[in-house]
Amino acid sequence: MHIPDGFLNGAASAGTAVVAAGGLGYSIKRAGAYLQDNRIALTGLVAAFIFALQMLNFPVAAGTSGHLLGGALAVILVGPWLGITAVSVVVIVQALLLADGGISALGANVLNMALVTGFVGWVVFRTMVKILPRSWTTVLVSTFTAALASVVASSIAFVIEYAFGGRGNVDVATVLAAMAGVHFLIGIGEGLISSAMVGAAATRPELIAGVQDLDLLDKEKKKVRAGAWGFAAAGLAVAVLLVMVVAPLASEEPDGLERAAIDQGFADSAEDHVLAESPLADYGVSGVEDEATGTRLSGLIGVLITFGVGAAIVGAFVMMRKRSTTPL
Repeated sequence: MHIPDGFLNGAASAGTAVVAAGGLGYSIKRAGAYLQDNRIALTGLVAAFIFALQMLNFPVAAGTSGHLLGGALAVILVGPWLGITAVSVVVIVQALLLADGGISALGANVLNMALVTGFVGWVVFRTMVKILPRSWTTVLVSTFTAALASVVASSIAFVIEYAFGGRGNVDVATVLAAMAGVHFLIGIGEGLISSAMVGAAATRPELIAGVQDLDLLDKEKKKVRAGAWGFAAAGLAVAVLLVMVVAPLASEEPDGLERAAIDQGFADSAEDHVLAESPLADYGVSGVEDEATGTRLSGLIGVLITFGVGAAIVGAFVMMRKRSTTPL
């Protein structure tokens, strides 16, 4: 659901950039509550894993594909503020490294794909696990629902932006119906993937931020065990495997936003990406003629960079906090 350059006018692009910058800055500031050493590796892992999963477009209807947004999954795994930060890193790397998502629309993409999905996902998940019986079944059902709701909310956020600054001449109600309908289907896929990922992470439940206060762990296991870097390394290996084996097989059909734009007649307002000639643009590699090989190499580079940037951001804040609390 990456918005390209041209879909939104200058005022809408600038406005969403300001909101996104403020929201991301606030998230990074609030992330201090989660800045333990073990979160360095986990935040990098979440960023890398979501980058990999976003490359795996899956068919949702005739002529339409979808991919994970990952906001709900991220906040459940590492908490709202680190989760939003991790997904923002993914969106920014995609735009600047792979020309995926417009530069002028970067603020809107961070807002819709990281902030909106993260906030909605966290509120829905935490509300459900608080009011339903506390069990791992509840956690998985809540994860599914939170992921589904976050995707639909993200699509509605785009419609609101389009209403204020869309460059097409399509009725907003028509765009809303098209976007919400297809993204509900995509949200079902996202819910299934997210709940499967949380279920897999349940082997180390003490590392899942969203369940830390739910009394689902044995008392002797409530303290986070050592080995977060080992867990992250194993997860990173899986992410690499996904981009090397599965990503080249992903659906090539237009995603939900592209399909809605084509069907409703505002796709022509899209503009060429300013980095369209960059070495890794469009998930390929300059000089590599084989498309599958290019996809694998660009995906591998993206996974490693998002892991490094995500971990580096948290690591920098951990070091700053330690220095500020160390007596002179």
